[in-house]
Amino acid sequence: MRFTQYLTSLRFEFERYKKLGDVTFSQLSEPELYWQPHGDGNSVALIVKHMVGNMKSRWTNFLTEDGEKPWRHRETEFEQPPKTKKDIISLWREGWDCLFVAIDQVGEHNQDSVIKIRGEDHTLFQAFNRQLAHYAYHVGQIVLIGKMCKGDDWTSLSIPKGDSETFNQGMFGKNSS
Repeated sequence: MRFTQYLTSLRFEFERYKKLGDVTFSQLSEPELYWQPHGDGNSVALIVKHMVGNMKSRWTNFLTEDGEKPWRHRETEFEQPPKTKKDIISLWREGWDCLFVAIDQVGEHNQDSVIKIRGEDHTLFQAFNRQLAHYAYHVGQIVLIGKMCKGDDWTSLSIPKGDSETFNQGMFGKNSS
């Protein structure tokens, strides 16, 4: 696979995970964004704060600086969530914008760059794949918390339970037998 094809695919996947978060936020009320599983787990608001701290650290000046910036204080990302739903969504967009700007800086001209994350060398493939997995993990947490908050009022973000056959018929044009 050519590197430009990889970047196109990578951006598509990151955008897909961002959208899952966006649609989850649209379903949640402001209080639900602060709900903590078991009363002491991470809320959606804190997960967003952590993800954005990671995104800014990893992708700011990533070609010339270590991805773990001295100004990042990971532990505080799990304290004092953003104050409002508007703040959460604004922060969310800021983090993704940082990532997408970074992706736009990469091409075949610098595809062999080696970048550092916590002092360890990574190829661009390794760094992007590492972060794709990390962000997918946390978006999955956000979606699960959203489902827990909404219960029966949750609108599925994929094929709703019990609708796989109908979905597949639509996709493949098959008649059910």
